[in-house]
Amino acid sequence: MHSSPNDASHQGNSAPLKRAMSTRHLVMISLGGAIGTGLFLGSGEVIAQTGPVGAIISYFLGGIIAYMVMLCLGELAVHMPESGSFGAYASKYIGPGTGYTMTWLYWLTWSVTLGTEFTAAALLMQEWFPDSSMWLWTLIFGAFVFTLNMISTKWFAESEFWLALIKVVTVVAFILLGLLAIFGVLGYQGQETAPLFGNLTAQGWFPEGLFPIFATMLIVNFAFSGTELIGVAAGETKDPAKNVPKAINTAIFRLLIFFVGTIVVVTCLLPHQEAGLSAEGVSSSPFVTVFQHIGIPYAEDVIRFVIITALLSAANSGLFAASRMMWSLSYNKQLPAVFSKVNARGIPYVAVIVTMIGGMPGLLSEQFAPETIFKNLLGIAAFTMVVVWMSICLSQFNFRRQWYKAGHTKEELGFAAPLYPLVPILGFIFCFITCVSMVFDAEMLPGFIGCMIFIVACYVSYYTIYHKKQ
Repeated sequence: MHSSPNDASHQGNSAPLKRAMSTRHLVMISLGGAIGTGLFLGSGEVIAQTGPVGAIISYFLGGIIAYMVMLCLGELAVHMPESGSFGAYASKYIGPGTGYTMTWLYWLTWSVTLGTEFTAAALLMQEWFPDSSMWLWTLIFGAFVFTLNMISTKWFAESEFWLALIKVVTVVAFILLGLLAIFGVLGYQGQETAPLFGNLTAQGWFPEGLFPIFATMLIVNFAFSGTELIGVAAGETKDPAKNVPKAINTAIFRLLIFFVGTIVVVTCLLPHQEAGLSAEGVSSSPFVTVFQHIGIPYAEDVIRFVIITALLSAANSGLFAASRMMWSLSYNKQLPAVFSKVNARGIPYVAVIVTMIGGMPGLLSEQFAPETIFKNLLGIAAFTMVVVWMSICLSQFNFRRQWYKAGHTKEELGFAAPLYPLVPILGFIFCFITCVSMVFDAEMLPGFIGCMIFIVACYVSYYTIYHKKQ
């Protein structure tokens, strides 16, 4: 597979990346990033903590926040489609130090997420092969995802499309079969009819009170994270002005239907205390319990297979996103030039290799408690993600202010977020509240402090090292 000489000739340092993705790829990449641990494992936690109606409200709110952030991102991405997008927008519309920090934070989010995805996938493989080693599976999965990312952007997009499709089909089947059971078309646990919607309010509307709805927002926002991959991929997309807004609308509405639909089915069919994750791992995922009650054979194996593909597809997108962030830091001369080297197929291979090393904390989990590592990594990934979302809202707010000051109109934009300035302001405030909620969770506090130190270190390094050079 040879590329034409014009895009291979100035490879020595930093060639631009190729535009090889269509809407179909963009939508699936963002769904693939979003349907992962957050839905299959996190949703049960949220239901157990907030009760059924609370969980539906949580996910609905989460979807609206994500949608507001994506509208802001859409406007920026169509105006300036660049790989490593939010960092570039934050540099331009907030300040270069913030842009640099956001790019690093987003890199941290995904390299940490790689660790969580590989750890979780290895734990699941251990349920099938109890005597096998976590190390072995982590390395096998790492090698698989690494290879998919190294072949070519087109291969990456295509593999992500099919991996994500498996998850999407499972979720749709789950919702349809669940609804059939709810309305008594299918038998449920040997009964003629399922409990219908009785479980929703069996313990009152908000059995745990209203506070958990806000306390669980971090898990919920993390479940929607990945949608912003549309912005990262915009730089490698054909005709961004047409494809990006289309992909944003499609992705968010599908996610809302998937998440809220899933929660409705789970909460109708299971008492909310049974929805949370217990120590048994995946066998206690609400998906498995419901499929077993409906009487689907091998429910546990099927769901385990789907969750493993889900985790690998999220890792696949994550490695793609994080390596593009490193590439953009290097392209903007904020990292040594070696990180923006691309090979003949247009892949920033040094960045991909270095980011893979970020997935290594997953290997520690055999020596330490995997659950503790998992929860802390999840907290760090969710927190850094929400901070990046805040920067997207602020960038769009400032961008539009400058746009009007320069005498332009809203109509001149390729895609304009509606209801300015409400959308960026509300998006920012909700994300901020979510970040603060981490302080109240004792288990997540170490992660929160770690993130704060990382952010300060980024700013310090920017202003001491790079600022002096300019």
